[in-house]
Amino acid sequence: MTHTTPDHATRKAGGAVVPVLAFAGIVVAVMQTLLVPVIKDLPQLLGTAPSNATWVLTSTLLSGAVATPIMGRLGDLYGKRRMLILSLSVMVVGALVSAVTSQLLLMIVGRTLQGFAMGAIPLGIGLMRDMLPRERLASAMALMSSSIGVGGGLALPAAALVAQHTDWHALFYGAAGLGVLAIGLTLLAVPESPARAKGSFDYPGAAGLSAGLLLLLLPITKGSDWGWSSGTTLGLFGAALTVLLLWGVYELRIPAPLVDLRTTARREVLLTNLASIMVGVSFYVVSLVLPQLLQLPTATGYGLGQSMVVAGLCVAPLGLTMMFTAPVYARLSARYGPRTTLIIGMLVIAAGYAGGLGLMHAAWQTIITSMVLGAGIGLAYSSLPALIVGAVPASETGAANGLNTLMRSIGTSVSSAVIGMVLANTAHDLGGGVAVPTMHGFRVSFLIATAAVLVGLALAVFLPRSPRPAAQHTQLRASSEEDAVLERAEEVLRGFRGRVLDASGAPVARAKVTLIDRRGRQAGSTLSGHDGGYALPVPSEGPYVLAARASGHGPLASAATHAGDERPVELDLPLPGESVMA
Repeated sequence: MTHTTPDHATRKAGGAVVPVLAFAGIVVAVMQTLLVPVIKDLPQLLGTAPSNATWVLTSTLLSGAVATPIMGRLGDLYGKRRMLILSLSVMVVGALVSAVTSQLLLMIVGRTLQGFAMGAIPLGIGLMRDMLPRERLASAMALMSSSIGVGGGLALPAAALVAQHTDWHALFYGAAGLGVLAIGLTLLAVPESPARAKGSFDYPGAAGLSAGLLLLLLPITKGSDWGWSSGTTLGLFGAALTVLLLWGVYELRIPAPLVDLRTTARREVLLTNLASIMVGVSFYVVSLVLPQLLQLPTATGYGLGQSMVVAGLCVAPLGLTMMFTAPVYARLSARYGPRTTLIIGMLVIAAGYAGGLGLMHAAWQTIITSMVLGAGIGLAYSSLPALIVGAVPASETGAANGLNTLMRSIGTSVSSAVIGMVLANTAHDLGGGVAVPTMHGFRVSFLIATAAVLVGLALAVFLPRSPRPAAQHTQLRASSEEDAVLERAEEVLRGFRGRVLDASGAPVARAKVTLIDRRGRQAGSTLSGHDGGYALPVPSEGPYVLAARASGHGPLASAATHAGDERPVELDLPLPGESVMA
């Protein structure tokens, strides 16, 4: 899966690219919390049972989980901007469908289409990596990654205000309008990335991953309704395990998989994805607990008796703090690296939840808790894409960040299921089928979030240490070895570049590539990156021999004559193999 390298000029993107992509991310995140203010009224609004009404939320979650890695891979293959616009367009159609109906089935269809927009987050991160110079990339990716929380936090009070004073369908008309605005701004301000992964789309892999995710997330989200020990729940978990294992075996055997599991199994990628699940768990707990605490009547003895709008405003600092954390993250990451910044973020989240156990007695206390948690979650979310980008080839950025975003979604799904079960089991029954959450349930929920963060912190500690940022070139300071190779390739006007591959076509990392001139003298050498990529300039035009050697492989000598067209010669070097002419 080689890729074309963007010319150096294309990395000088306009100043509007970052805010436009971040705005698109915020619009997508709005979809996730759009209906939170009217959740309890959905059965009445749709004329259905509560168990059926939950599908309005579950459908968005499931479609988003399926679409995220698939849209990331399609972006790598066919253009990230193109897939970003497609994702937003499907979201707009879904919002309009939901806006004109009160029928359950059509509402679920509309919400399913809205979930496809979740792929915009990894696509935006991929566009940033392809276009932005390194000194802007750290803060830009941080803002894009945090847009999930920013949009969610800001949407709560806005959606509450709309739902309280107008027909609830206006929420969907507003969301469609935001989507159209995001599409227009993207068309005007965001250029297409020239970077492409070579190969074809893995349709069987996409079908297998979609089936596996649906089978996994259905019992997670509906387990409380079906019963965690019921045959349906256990059967779906077993089916999910079987399908995902078979899917993994298939992905390992094909040359152009939907998800490169060998890359995903790298220590830095695997631990980052597992930590992402824990961050997702911690993010969703505060979104579930504080609005309920704020809106419970004071007659309960612990409820704060606030309106829907005031509750949304009290939680809004969560998203605002995440947004303002992006430039802070850039400075911390430039000095200490994304691994350390992730650890700091986890520690702040743990402190926020631990302190929040005693800050549940007044509205102003919930604002403090929201701000502290927003700062920690913002730092953690901002670190995740930088760690992924630094560990995967540029041709896999969209798919890899799509998988990472999926891990966060799985975390929020687990959080929703577990916290929902805790609050239901600890609720106080008032009679007549009415039950209210208790302070005990809220505190247990915060303790669960703290435990999840501590697990994530342990995972982050075992991440490989990054090189000292001071020893690197700019603020992002060479996010990965293959980025450094690509940077050299962009500066090469006359020379060679390509990839070192093994007999099966898989990339060979850290292979030594030596350039030999016509007199048999060494004219240069380099090591291939994680994606097998190399780039070597030549001192002058003429015939050269490229020799590649790697541990466990036979050597290869490849004779090539430079054409003198002031463009590098593309030449892949298979190990072992015969000498070839370029």
